[in-house]
Amino acid sequence: MKSSSYPAFPGGPFPAFRSMQYAAMMLAALALTACGKTKESGQALVKVNGEEITIHQLNTEVSHTNGQVSNKKILEALIDRQLLVEAAKSEKTDADPAVLQELERTRNQILMQGYLQRKLGAAAKPSSSEVNDFYTKNPDLFAQRRQYDLNELVIDAKDLSPQLATLMGTARSIDEVADWLQSKQIKFSRVSVARTSADLPPPIASGLKTMDKGRLFVIKDGVRTLLVVLQDVKSSPIALAAATPQIEQYLTLQKRQAQAAAEVARLRANAKIEYLSKSAALKDDAVEPPAVTMPAAAAAAAADVPAAAASSASAAADDHVSRGVAGLK
Repeated sequence: MKSSSYPAFPGGPFPAFRSMQYAAMMLAALALTACGKTKESGQALVKVNGEEITIHQLNTEVSHTNGQVSNKKILEALIDRQLLVEAAKSEKTDADPAVLQELERTRNQILMQGYLQRKLGAAAKPSSSEVNDFYTKNPDLFAQRRQYDLNELVIDAKDLSPQLATLMGTARSIDEVADWLQSKQIKFSRVSVARTSADLPPPIASGLKTMDKGRLFVIKDGVRTLLVVLQDVKSSPIALAAATPQIEQYLTLQKRQAQAAAEVARLRANAKIEYLSKSAALKDDAVEPPAVTMPAAAAAAAADVPAAAASSASAAADDHVSRGVAGLK
């Protein structure tokens, strides 16, 4: 079965949790080096053109990989980084305004995370009752989780014409739609995917929950459009014991976000903030979720219907707070 991936949508009911990526960690360390942070002295492991790489640097890198990368590979990556830093400096890349802005941004990100780490301390582990309550209140994610087998035709967004939208409301099969696309010489790719109700964005999961097998629908996703048929629905429950670690992570992150948001609110209350520009660039434009059309008839299929359920999940903390909390352990 070929696979297709939906984009990561913010504000979903149960976000996936990932360890801090090694590449991001390397960028952060590079930012500190470039901003003039003094190296911690210690036992040298290797010299690169006379520049020492110490055991303390290696240990710092190791702490960010959760044991998923060997010390040898990390040391070799540090050597590669040192060579690239030297090359960048020789080319005066560290004087490029865009690079300087990114370095400052990364430096501030690390400072923010360090402050929140000290201020918030270790987060309390969620209680058994909290975990049980979350499990019970979210049956679609756990006890009543479903697996949806989907067959998709992926086209460019510009190729979704009113005629095609109408066809999606009247066609008896996805093959009929594929034949029509070929007759019109519209390029498309065909993929089969399996998604659970816990994986899908809320507007899509909500629509699939009450949809009959064989139903065609449209997902408008930025520069591409998915013409989809629901092939099959299977029960795919997760027991409480198996779900507990992920629920604990999620609830811990929620608490951290709430604590961080409260700290930001406190700092804002004591700060003098002056907005000096009324530029259109500061317009509050929300990120649009994928538009989903679940055609019941041709007219409905032709309409561009945004998913009302996109904001049904509780809103996360402001983006800068979320990023800061994500760096805490």
